[in-house]
Amino acid sequence: MKNKKLIVIAAALVVVVALLLGVYFATRPETAAGSKSITVTVVHADGSSKDFTYATDEEYLGPVLEAEGLIEGEEGPYGLVINAVDGETASWEENQSYWALFVGEEYATTGADTTPVYDGSVFSLVYTIG
Repeated sequence: MKNKKLIVIAAALVVVVALLLGVYFATRPETAAGSKSITVTVVHADGSSKDFTYATDEEYLGPVLEAEGLIEGEEGPYGLVINAVDGETASWEENQSYWALFVGEEYATTGADTTPVYDGSVFSLVYTIG
C-alpha cells in the first residue's frame, strides 16, 4: 500500500515536471539565426551615456557582451549576473546598485544570457541604485 502511494506520487511529479517543461519551451522567446547588428547604450552612474554597436551571429545578448568585453559578470542561480559594464562596477552589497537591462524602452523580463537578439535590436544597461 505504501509503495503504491509512492509510485503514484512519483508519477504525478513526473507529469508536473513534463508539463512545466512543455510550458517553458512553448513560451520562451524565439531567437534569430544569422548575422545581426545591435546597439547597446550604457548609462553610467554619473548620468553619462555611451553607445556601442556590434555585429554578431549570437542568438542571445549575454555572449555578445562578454565576447566584446563590455561586461564582467558571473553565473548566479538564475543566470548571468552583470557586475561591471564599460569598466564601472555596481555592487548591491556596497550601495544597493546594479545594472538594469532594458530591451528598447522596456525593463527586460529576462537576463542578459536569455535575452534574444534580432537585427536592429536596441538595448540599454543602466547603472541603477536600489
